[in-house]
Amino acid sequence: MDNMDKELLDKIKEVAPDGAISCQAARELAEKLGIQASQVGKVCTQANIKIYACELGCF
Repeated sequence: MDNMDKELLDKIKEVAPDGAISCQAARELAEKLGIQASQVGKVCTQANIKIYACELGCF
């Protein structure tokens, strides 16, 4: 995991301190940070953070 991914993981953990994040929150975070939703998904997968309530099949 590179430095950018570590910074992203820190931001994900702020939104998902219990180890799970909703699909909507993950997409909103990606949009806010100006990155692809798939990048958020990749980091969540690497960190074993569950994405729930997937609405579009993005993750």
